Amino acid sequence: MVAKALSDQKYENVEASPVKSFFVSMLTRDITLNDAMLDLLDNCVDGILRKRTKLTGEKPYKGFKAEITFNKDSFSIHDNCGGIPWDLHQYAFRMGRANGRTHDPVGTVGVYGIGMKRAIFKMGRNCLISTQCKKDNYEIEISKKWMNNESDWSIPVRVGKKSMTEDGTTIVVGDLLPGISNCFGPDNLSYTSDFITKVETHYAFIINKGFDVIVNGKKVIPKPIDLHFNDSSKQEKSIRPFIYKATVDEVDVFLAVGFSRPLPSKDDVESSLEERRYSTDQAGWTVVCNDRAVLYCDKSELTGWGEAGVPQYHTQFIAISGIVEFTSNNPSKLPTTTTKRGIDSNSQLYLQIKNKMREGMKMFIDYTNKWKTREKESREQIKNTKAIPLTVFRHSIANTSIKFTKVSSKPGGMQYKPELPTPPLTDQDSKKISFSKTIREIKVVSSYLFDDDDIQPSKIGESCFDRVYKEARK
Repeated sequence: MVAKALSDQKYENVEASPVKSFFVSMLTRDITLNDAMLDLLDNCVDGILRKRTKLTGEKPYKGFKAEITFNKDSFSIHDNCGGIPWDLHQYAFRMGRANGRTHDPVGTVGVYGIGMKRAIFKMGRNCLISTQCKKDNYEIEISKKWMNNESDWSIPVRVGKKSMTEDGTTIVVGDLLPGISNCFGPDNLSYTSDFITKVETHYAFIINKGFDVIVNGKKVIPKPIDLHFNDSSKQEKSIRPFIYKATVDEVDVFLAVGFSRPLPSKDDVESSLEERRYSTDQAGWTVVCNDRAVLYCDKSELTGWGEAGVPQYHTQFIAISGIVEFTSNNPSKLPTTTTKRGIDSNSQLYLQIKNKMREGMKMFIDYTNKWKTREKESREQIKNTKAIPLTVFRHSIANTSIKFTKVSSKPGGMQYKPELPTPPLTDQDSKKISFSKTIREIKVVSSYLFDDDDIQPSKIGESCFDRVYKEARK
């Protein structure tokens, strides 16, 4: 007997609407408290980008500021960065991004549309957002009752109670979660210091360009990292960074790696008197996406240490620092994670650029190995160069005499490979190369290299080797 076919009416459509508790309680686990607060700073900068579509000059963010205040009872952030226009309210407050990216300001790093909401949910269960943008002045309240109501997704909005002196946004979060209240409380004063350090490093580029950040009444001063650059065109071998630049799939890439300070001796690293000067905190790679650092002084495999012929980080390499800047009008092309404070290690673009990071590192690791027992001489070489902050390095070298060469391998681009000084050879370091050629052949090569057929054969041979060696290192 053939079983009777089941009627389609027995089954109902599957309910696939989102669950609010996922956004409120689960999604927040993917982000640290520091990164959640930095997300809110990112939104301030996005406001500037909406207000000023062109950021030109050395201080394009001058006049804009964000003030962050927190204690055991509440968190607030107030800015004068232009506010949120009412016609973008759905885009700003909806849980997630829809219908493309037509409302994004040029130069943002946000992709998923969850940053502000996730940051609020990370900290507390009540929030008031007040914003003013030109004629628009309104308030949005996100309450604990709303967070617990799975069926109601609409958020109450009302006219702002008072006008602001400048267009901007204020976010106040209350009913803090116990763990957050403990972090912000008087018994954990180190948290404030740690967060300020995070802003000093991850926001160094934007602060140096004029943006003011105040945390609990203290103005944040960015921490500088310099690269040493010999701007003399007379020295063939000198201390200069390895530099690479390219444009790949809508992303401008700029990379530089070199020495951020003189090489320390073993005693310097171990001495408590030199501990601050030779702190390992400033070594490694800083990765910047649209002016915001997503990695700061990283010394792990994520930035090429300990893989593909590059040794693991060691205090011997404490003077080596590098920067990679990714800039794009389309933030979805940037190799960042959803937290915007990490790198997507599977990004094809990042994997290609990481090859260049390792290539540059090897040059300076090789230098430190060669000068390991002659640090004093090496330190003099580096001291006699110009220290250029990473935040302005890209623009500072634009008018120098360095010459870039074309890169034939993927992803293409242009690069500059410096010829670093080498220590004088000893009998143990060198071997003599000797061979014989006819006088006629020697004269032909001499004329080709020097426009003179009467050069010493030893000088001709040395010139030939140096020329081929230089080509082989490219």
